[in-house]
Amino acid sequence: MEKLGKDLNGIDAIFLDLDGTIYMGNKMIDGAVDFLNRIEKKGIRRFFLSNNSSKSVKQYLSKLEAMGVPAKEEDILLSTHDLLAWLSKNNVSDTYLVGTMGMREMLEEAGVNTSSNNPQYVVLGYDTEITYDKLTEASINLHKGVPLVVSHPDIVCPSPDGGLPDTGAYIALFEATTGMKPEHICGKPNPGMILHKIQELGLDPKKCAMVGDRLYTDMEMAERSGVHGILVLSGEATLEDANEAAQRPSLIVKSVAELC
Repeated sequence: MEKLGKDLNGIDAIFLDLDGTIYMGNKMIDGAVDFLNRIEKKGIRRFFLSNNSSKSVKQYLSKLEAMGVPAKEEDILLSTHDLLAWLSKNNVSDTYLVGTMGMREMLEEAGVNTSSNNPQYVVLGYDTEITYDKLTEASINLHKGVPLVVSHPDIVCPSPDGGLPDTGAYIALFEATTGMKPEHICGKPNPGMILHKIQELGLDPKKCAMVGDRLYTDMEMAERSGVHGILVLSGEATLEDANEAAQRPSLIVKSVAELC
């Protein structure tokens, strides 16, 4: 793959992680809005991509709009979409969900029962509304042998005050409690998260880029998809992490403010 400069010359479409890349919590990363304006002026298509399954598409659109970032439904690609595709492919319609109301709405709208008394799967998302009752019911189902499927593997969610428990931490909790490991984990770094959009638009993966702050999801997916990986150091990963990682991003920058 050809070298990639900070000017992003030769890039037709860019896939942008959100948490730790475009914003941190409820605050935009410094320079992110100007960066988005620059890529728009340059004619680069942009999509927002997130493993964070705690919010629905509508909630993401509202959050971005409140931060001064206009977006449409087709601009948002979530791990929940990947999860729904997997459930559909495997004919799963009855589940017990450990997830937020936003995630529940997306699954229910797609015809998936999220509170079945006889679930085919326990579905685990990034539940920022977690309760002990949910943990109890999920654990009981797992003890009965109901398999586990997870929306994404992220261990922590970046915040201004440090990493917060994400689904990867919940996976460890359930394994410690029940001995059960996930049958399948959706979301990044599965290449399908972006390849379906690249194919839909008829784009060349070599002229696309994935920008994110995590090596084991964002940069790993970039390599599996054949697109450029741009690692930002504004979220989880550090330069030391990058030097020790198996993934080799095309470019490493402090933040998106340095791009384009």
